[in-house]
Amino acid sequence: MESFLDDTFDVKAKHAPDEALEKWRKLCGVVKNPKRRFRFTANISKRSEAAAMRRTNQEKLRIAVLVSKAAFQFISSVSPSDYTVPPEVKAAGFDICADELGSIVEGHDVKKLRFHGGVNGIAQKLCTSTNDGLPKDVDALNRRQELFGINKFAESESKSFWVFVWEALHDMTLMILAVCAFVSLIVGIATEGWPKGAHDGLGIVASIMLVVFVTATSDYRQSLQFKDLDKEKKKISIQVTRNGFRQKMSIYELLPGDIVHLAIGDQVPADGLFVSGFSVLIDESSLTGESEPVMVGVETPFLLSGTKVQDGSCKMLITTVGMRTQWGKLMATLSEGGDDETPLQVKLNGVATIIGKIGLFFAVITFAVLVQGLVVRKWKDGSHVDWSAEEAMEMLEYFAIAVTIVVVAVPEGLPLAVTLSLAFAMKKMMNDKALVRHLAACETMGSATTICSDKTGTLTTNHMTVVKSCICMSVREVGNPSKFANMKSELHDSALKLLLQSIFNNTGGEVVMSKEGKREILGTPTEAAILEFGLSLGGDFQAEREAVKLVKLEPFNSTKKRMGAVVELPVEGGRLRAHSKGASEIVLASCEKVINSKGEVVALDDSSLKFLQATIDQFASEALRTLCLAYKEVQGGFSPNDLIPESGYTCIGIVGIKDPVRPGVKESVAVCHAAGIAVRMVTGDNINTAKAIARECGILTSDGVAIEGPVFREKSQAELLELIPKIQVMARSSPLDKHTLVKHLRTTFDDVVAVTGDGTNDAPALHEADIGLAMGIAGTEVAKESADVIILDDNFSTIVTVAKWGRSVYINIQKFVQFQLTVNVVALVVNFSSACMTGPPVGRKGHFITNVMWRNILGQSFYQFLIIWKLQASGKSMFELEGSDSDLVLNTIIFNSFVFCQVFNEISSREMESINVFKGMLNNYVFVMVLVATVAFQIIIIEFLGTFANTTHLTSHQWGACVLIGFIGMPIAAILKLVPV
Repeated sequence: MESFLDDTFDVKAKHAPDEALEKWRKLCGVVKNPKRRFRFTANISKRSEAAAMRRTNQEKLRIAVLVSKAAFQFISSVSPSDYTVPPEVKAAGFDICADELGSIVEGHDVKKLRFHGGVNGIAQKLCTSTNDGLPKDVDALNRRQELFGINKFAESESKSFWVFVWEALHDMTLMILAVCAFVSLIVGIATEGWPKGAHDGLGIVASIMLVVFVTATSDYRQSLQFKDLDKEKKKISIQVTRNGFRQKMSIYELLPGDIVHLAIGDQVPADGLFVSGFSVLIDESSLTGESEPVMVGVETPFLLSGTKVQDGSCKMLITTVGMRTQWGKLMATLSEGGDDETPLQVKLNGVATIIGKIGLFFAVITFAVLVQGLVVRKWKDGSHVDWSAEEAMEMLEYFAIAVTIVVVAVPEGLPLAVTLSLAFAMKKMMNDKALVRHLAACETMGSATTICSDKTGTLTTNHMTVVKSCICMSVREVGNPSKFANMKSELHDSALKLLLQSIFNNTGGEVVMSKEGKREILGTPTEAAILEFGLSLGGDFQAEREAVKLVKLEPFNSTKKRMGAVVELPVEGGRLRAHSKGASEIVLASCEKVINSKGEVVALDDSSLKFLQATIDQFASEALRTLCLAYKEVQGGFSPNDLIPESGYTCIGIVGIKDPVRPGVKESVAVCHAAGIAVRMVTGDNINTAKAIARECGILTSDGVAIEGPVFREKSQAELLELIPKIQVMARSSPLDKHTLVKHLRTTFDDVVAVTGDGTNDAPALHEADIGLAMGIAGTEVAKESADVIILDDNFSTIVTVAKWGRSVYINIQKFVQFQLTVNVVALVVNFSSACMTGPPVGRKGHFITNVMWRNILGQSFYQFLIIWKLQASGKSMFELEGSDSDLVLNTIIFNSFVFCQVFNEISSREMESINVFKGMLNNYVFVMVLVATVAFQIIIIEFLGTFANTTHLTSHQWGACVLIGFIGMPIAAILKLVPV
């Protein structure tokens, strides 16, 4: 069965081709209720529409870009546009409308932009400041929102409960039974009168309504869960300046006129214009289809919603929001495509289809046998020509029996059980700080065999402080005010000035004043630690920034592992100086000179180089991150388009940054190892720092290998085959190294790999991995978009929790499949055998398929069939039943015994292999409530609804016997679990 499902119903957990999705849909073409069965599967036709729309948009935008480039070349010869401000816009205090703003940015219309006075002119017409942003006036913000709209995309309306009721009614078997009920009512009332003749028909109607409302309630609750999770997925914050203060805001609160700060990895939240920044490269492939990034600057200031910042940083002025942007229109269509179905959903669809076909076969045979018996009987009586109303009703009853066999045989709920279980797990994982973006990740994580984890922020706290430094060739411990004061007094004035200039200008962070008037440091934890170090030495961020002119800033790059800045000094006619900061050994290798303890610049000789290298190793062995700061006097001029020099620097010093290991990480790593999951650290840090942290976490063992990225890159294919299984730490790794490691683990070693990532360059590895895990705090929007799960607290322990939930989902689905198939198999065999041998059946109104499951299913099914067959054969003598109602009493006993067999089978199915199935049962109040409700409802059916359910009152002795028959299945299940498979 498993191999057949793998061959026929096999789809990938990620990036499954449309052909594979279409294939299994065709194999499951005939189902009881398509609306319900395929509700949580991808809408391939809608995807095609979205793809067509995307291509159209890409062509339009590509043409707009080309036109704007051509227009820019001839802008001086073009006469300005005519534009009249609409009266309602003028009355609100603005000098430009939403449509005009949209046409400028979306059309890359340089002519219109010039006509309106450039970016500053647009800002004035929007009544905003490029420095302070929008004012705080609430009334003004509301007016702005009414005129220009909000930054939200149109969403499809939520389905009401009654829509789910309507969809549940589309079940083909329920519709057939509804026809049977209608005919039964008409014929019954005509022959037996009201109300006696309506009992059978109304009983069928009640059963249909019960099934419909239970199904609709379950589906409706499930849809609400998915809606809540979708809201969580869309929570994106960004840095905004409003009322003169930097603050984090939701992208959905943005308005035209807002000043937004963008950095590498951010997604542009709305259409807008570049205000200021450095080296900004924008990836517009999601809109234009062009793979080459676009340089954005003063001459080409257009930024489109949905595009991504590939490099650099900048301030932008928001001009167009929400559905007025092309991204908004595209997202409205894309959202209708849905997520790919998971491998388990597809496989269980296959199981349901196979069993459905078997059930249909038996239903046809049953109907044929019953009709043949009736026809033979009438032929013998010689009445085969004359048919009475009673005989017509008998034929209708035979048809209802056949339909009932299809109903009980087809496990239509199997695929939906996967979705329900995954949705429940997603909700629980959300409470445990893990946001699942793709449903398949829940089940795939349960199969993970390797976790490739970052170090910074995942294994460590990401709360960084400078605790050691080697400035001007002197090693010092820092960390408290007195030590900083001593260091400041010991440093030469010129060296201290260079150090502070380097810290405050060569940085991606900022020091700002909060609304409360307190000093606040913005930026990555590493940048914040360096800036805090500079402030503790008496530096003034604003004064240092104003003292020089920043010519160019190259943000930190994970490939180069350094960042750089060029500043113009106010003396000597604008002398230029370059600053470099990054991985210690890389920046130190670019240095030719060093500042000594006297503050003098001297040549970097062998002894000085060895001292600095030994200092780096010493800091790293103490689990400190090390950064080197250096500068260079730039000769011969420099323009913003030139590359920042990479050699000829003078070393200012080295700092050691403490980033403590997170509490509980060592225990979590031990849990992974015990569960058979290998944990590997992949980091850009120094190898000695990485090894020290890995040993502290329990990742690096005596037989493990720690290797640097450049060494890993040089290995041959044969060497990699031998090396990769032993790698526990990879330091100084590039994004390509991480991608190569993941690819080899997945393809060559057949591992199921989970990978963490936070940067833009981690996106390929996250995409390649079986499960991509992005960091919620430190992660960029590009990384989050490529990931399957977002770890909201950036904690390794949360990753382990996700793996636990993944395994729990798998086990729970196995338990459900075992229980469900036992019910289906027994119901199918009992209904078929009793219909064909003894007349109409009793109780008619009532790697994942493992060897263990087959053992339990077949054992339980055999017991239940045997006991019911025994009751049918000799039940009257066993219970000493006599009289005209003996058949009805026996049928009721058999029906009741069958139900209690399922109740106790439900308890036995709580554990696949463990004998103690009662452990923790009372803690699961939902499970207990379901059991109690099942028993209570069964009592009501037997004792109070006999007329409708064709049952009768049972004595306490008979009730006890039914419960005992059901209970005997539990010790049999326990014995079966002892049988080795």
